[in-house]
Amino acid sequence: MLDADFFRRWMTATAASVDREADRLTALDSPIGDADHGSNLRRGFTAVNAALEKEPPETPGAVLVLAGRSLISTVGGASGPLYGTLLRRTGKALGDAAEVDEERFAEALRAGVDAVMQLGGAAPGDKTMIDALVPAVDALPDGFGAARTAAEQGAEATTPLQARKGRASYLGERSIGHQDPGATSAALLIAALADTGAGTGTGTGTGTGTGTGGE
Repeated sequence: MLDADFFRRWMTATAASVDREADRLTALDSPIGDADHGSNLRRGFTAVNAALEKEPPETPGAVLVLAGRSLISTVGGASGPLYGTLLRRTGKALGDAAEVDEERFAEALRAGVDAVMQLGGAAPGDKTMIDALVPAVDALPDGFGAARTAAEQGAEATTPLQARKGRASYLGERSIGHQDPGATSAALLIAALADTGAGTGTGTGTGTGTGTGGE
C-alpha cells in the first residue's frame, strides 16, 4: 500500500532529479523551445518541496493536489499548467484514502494523463510529454520499473518525430532530430516514481532503462 509519505518522497525524488538534469532539459529545449524548461521545472519542484515541508498533507491525494497547485502557481509557460494538471487530477482521483494500492494509483494516474491530453490537445506521436506518459501508464500494471522503461523509451522515440503541438510545432520539419524536453522531464518523473518504489520494495517491474527522452 502507498501512503502519503510515499508520495512525498516521490515528489522529493523528482525535485532532486530535475535539479540534476535541469541544464540538460534546457539544452534540449534550446533548439525547439524557449530554452527555459529546465529552469522552470527546477523552480516549480523547489516550490513543491517547500509546500510539502511547510504543512505535510496526510493523504496521498492531498500530497499530489498540493504539488500540482504549487507547480501551476510557480511555473511559467505550458509546463506549469500541464504538470500541475497531471498531479492535481491524479490526486483528486485518489480521493481521501489514507493509503492506496498500486492498481488504484495506476487508474488515478491514467485520469491525470487523460486530463493533460485534454488540456493540451496532444496525442501520442505529437512529440510532447504525452509520448512518455501514455506508455508509462500502459506499463504501470506491470510495476514501476516497467513504467520507467516505457517512459524512457517513449521519450527517446520523440527524436525522429515532427512536432505537432506547442512551440516546437512552429518549426515544422526542423523539429525533427531533437528529443522532446517535455517527454524527457516526464520520463524523469516516472523514473523518480520507480526509484521511490524500489526504496520501499514496491513495484514488480524490472525495467531499468537509462535514457530519458525529451519534448
